[in-house]
Amino acid sequence: MSKSKSRTFKNAAYAHLAEVGKALSSPARLEILELLAQAPRTVELLAREIDQSVANTSHHLQALKRAQLVTTERDGLHIVYSIAGADVAALLVHLQAVAAQHIAGLEKLTREFFDDPAGLEPVDRDTLLERLRAGDVTLLDVRPEPEFAEGHLPGAISVPLPLLESRLGELARDRTIVAYCRGPFCTLSAEAVRRLRALGFDARRTDISVHSLAGAPA
Repeated sequence: MSKSKSRTFKNAAYAHLAEVGKALSSPARLEILELLAQAPRTVELLAREIDQSVANTSHHLQALKRAQLVTTERDGLHIVYSIAGADVAALLVHLQAVAAQHIAGLEKLTREFFDDPAGLEPVDRDTLLERLRAGDVTLLDVRPEPEFAEGHLPGAISVPLPLLESRLGELARDRTIVAYCRGPFCTLSAEAVRRLRALGFDARRTDISVHSLAGAPA
């Protein structure tokens, strides 16, 4: 194989790889992928959740679609967007982990936001798995119900954050409650823990998500 042919191949291959990197180079697109990793959504719903206009959200979705990171399906008058596959969700999990490990500013930002004497530091993966095996915790999924229905951690109870106070009777006060949501930057679980602790529950959060725990040993 000639050197020129090899270089042509490499240039083209890395150009395709750069398309994915370009699609991921937007905070809004990363948040969109995190949301779509939980459950499919319309552009209108995504726009409300990321606090952007429908036009801007549509622009971001088209960039993700060009990179083949999302897919679409028509549902009546609406276009529903989905993440293109579990591998895309895994890519997002790995990106979050690499950034947390190597970018000091992100680690500092996350620590300062969740640093709270009320126990908002997360329960790590190994501890959570150990306590789940022992059966001494109640695992609470505080995401919206459609996300829970799309997929959830084994043994989790669905109690969406807006319904938390009305569902307290379902929670045992003699067990530790561990709340989870969408991952390390999701604040739903932290808010759930704050509310539960104020009501006298022994509650902790974890930044584990459905996708980051995938493949964990039983």
